[in-house]
Amino acid sequence: MKITGVELRRIAMPLVSPFRTSFGTETARDVLLVRVVTPESEGWGECVAMSEPLYSPEYADGAADVLRRFLIPALPEHVDARLVGAALEHVKGHQMAKAALEAAVLDASLRASGESFGRFLGAERDRVPCGVSVGIMDSIPRLLDTVEGYLAEGYVRIKLKIEPGRDLAPVRAVRERFGDDVLLQVDANAAYTLADAPRLARLDEFGLLLIEQPLADDDLVQHAALARRLATPICLDESITSAAQAAAAITLGSCSIINIKPGRVGGYLESRRIHDLCRAHGVAVWCGGMLETGIGRAANVALAALPGFTLPGDTSASGRYFATDVTEPFELSDGHLEVPRGPGLGVEPLPEVLAEVTTATEWIPR
Repeated sequence: MKITGVELRRIAMPLVSPFRTSFGTETARDVLLVRVVTPESEGWGECVAMSEPLYSPEYADGAADVLRRFLIPALPEHVDARLVGAALEHVKGHQMAKAALEAAVLDASLRASGESFGRFLGAERDRVPCGVSVGIMDSIPRLLDTVEGYLAEGYVRIKLKIEPGRDLAPVRAVRERFGDDVLLQVDANAAYTLADAPRLARLDEFGLLLIEQPLADDDLVQHAALARRLATPICLDESITSAAQAAAAITLGSCSIINIKPGRVGGYLESRRIHDLCRAHGVAVWCGGMLETGIGRAANVALAALPGFTLPGDTSASGRYFATDVTEPFELSDGHLEVPRGPGLGVEPLPEVLAEVTTATEWIPR
């Protein structure tokens, strides 16, 4: 497949409500979109890097720079979409930028061949169960009202963001209000240290599905030590940047569950490799989210339909984050989202919405 050019497009997407985690509060998403154009078709990818390097070292301006200067020029004149990762491998890091470019190339290639993203990846379901991520709230009554609203909408699993001092009380309040039947998990975003193990162990009484990324992203050894002290399963997020890291975590006993975020691991093909690895070792996986628009959400929903994704993911409906999405909105039905069936991602940006939210574009000819 010959690529004639690549467009880098920045869009501004206000959130319907602020989203607070242990590393900061977001009120809007500054999103970098990648559009790959070929003589036969075009394809879209979404870079999930935030405006600032808080969740990971990557950030949107840096992703645009590495795409412009290194990644796009590294693509061969005639590219096989399945080999994009290999063509970019010599560039160290920048997983989110690589993932966006790979997704756009795959989308263009699959649109040309008429194959859906889900079918290409190996999806076995036509819809996926959806959880929702609830940010840190300034009061427990507000948290309870928020959780009640999401359960009323049909979400099948609740994830609470936590940090030291805002952990036991909110989890206890949610359990007491909504009961033990609600699937409940927590996400620390690396806010704790091993010295906090006694406090984290107190979460065991609440029957959680998992505690996500309690310790630093670069410390698999201490996660293994913590896992031996908790009854609650540990899930790794930020620590897993590749299939090799996933293999190391499994070998060390650092986790029994892995959150697969395609942007964090360098793309959907690497995500599939991690899925296959975990499935072979009996490790559960689920699909995380980075407040994606409908472009990234379509790809994530397709990934989450693979057989090893046995836990509900953060593939929430569009309305969880955006009043208006850049694609036709993803809407919850009986706690599930439909996997797009059309060629490629199966969704396209709505021109009028895209024009309204675009803040900058750059065309890079090939």
